[in-house]
Amino acid sequence: MEIMKVQIISTETIKPSSPTPHHLRTHKLSLFDQLAPPVYIPTVLFYSPTTEISPTKKSGLLKHSLSKTLTHFYPFAGRVKDCYTIDCNDDGATYIEAQVDSDMSEVLKEPGMDMLLQLLPCDPLEKLPEPSAQVILAVQVNYFACGGMAIGVCVRHVVADASAAASFAKTWAAVATGIDTELDCVVYDCTHLFPPQNLSGLWKSIEKTKHVLLLAEVVTKRFVFDGSKISALRNEIGSGPCLYRPTRVEAVSSLIWNALITGDDTENGEVVPMHVATAVNLRKRMNPPLPQLCMGNIYHTAMANSVMAKTPNRNSLAEKLHEAILKINDKHIRQFYGSGAHLNVMKNMAAELGKNPRAGVFNFSSWCRFPFYETDFGWGKPIWFGTALKLNKLAILLDTSDGKGIEAWIELPKEEMAKLEQDPEILAYASLNPTI
Repeated sequence: MEIMKVQIISTETIKPSSPTPHHLRTHKLSLFDQLAPPVYIPTVLFYSPTTEISPTKKSGLLKHSLSKTLTHFYPFAGRVKDCYTIDCNDDGATYIEAQVDSDMSEVLKEPGMDMLLQLLPCDPLEKLPEPSAQVILAVQVNYFACGGMAIGVCVRHVVADASAAASFAKTWAAVATGIDTELDCVVYDCTHLFPPQNLSGLWKSIEKTKHVLLLAEVVTKRFVFDGSKISALRNEIGSGPCLYRPTRVEAVSSLIWNALITGDDTENGEVVPMHVATAVNLRKRMNPPLPQLCMGNIYHTAMANSVMAKTPNRNSLAEKLHEAILKINDKHIRQFYGSGAHLNVMKNMAAELGKNPRAGVFNFSSWCRFPFYETDFGWGKPIWFGTALKLNKLAILLDTSDGKGIEAWIELPKEEMAKLEQDPEILAYASLNPTI
């Protein structure tokens, strides 16, 4: 499509409808919050044109309900004070309204990272020198020429993982429509489970490899796996040596992992270790379980590894992935973080990457089953949603709108992406950036 023009109409600050009580003004960060990448979690929700509610009324409803929602998610209206706390000072969230000169169908015909970035209120990788100057939550409401709407939301990772970002969006929509929602446990103090630590030494060792994550030539592609294709893939893996039928996410992840391994040309038989990291939501895995709606970072990264030169098949990779996820329970998590093992793992990975840039980690982050498609502000559920986080060697897995398929937003260096796009197994199960 031609270059999309997005014109900012207004920018304002939305504050909580009720002041945050003095005794809640300091929100403590857990170890998981401290370990979160210094980025925003970006989402863009697309809504069909409606004539029942005017843009002016939608605008008022969104702002009023956001203000009420921030009363419960009050750290989102605060500012990062230091490595240990959020100052819940009610400084507010940035709220932008914009007019797009194109029809929404033009964006959905071939959705791409550059277009989605234009619909967001800020660059997801933006990091200001002074943390207290950076907003934790920013929203951009985009009005298309056709009457359609896209709501872009950026929430700072330090206060929310993808599960929490989805819960916030769904709660905001529920408040807008007047649905009663239990919000007593939204802000949950995890510091008694995962006390904060001094991580200055860890960040120094990781800083040396930051350039690998932020490669300028990273290419992002959207691969869509239809539900029927995923079902066939799961059956195929399940009928092999594996004694179980993998989940949708395990099946798709193992397929991508296998393609990345086979696509990597090892020179002179060089053995290049490849680790895969998969984010696992801990809310249901802890004992007792943590509130499902609670904000913060409550996930652990399951690690599986392989040796590229041995070229294992997707069945064995699915099994490795399954085993790595299966062992994550309350006991494992408490022991792993209580012993300080997490620091050694991260330092070792950074050291390995420093010695061999081709080694390192490919990250999977599954947002499947998170309630983004339930975000109904009163004019219907989203017809589609996407994300726009540009980091090297990352795959973000999203549900398709029917809840059966998976969209994989994969980010790789240009040469590696060219190989992945031509991988016969990927082509057999996925479509490359189909129209919504």
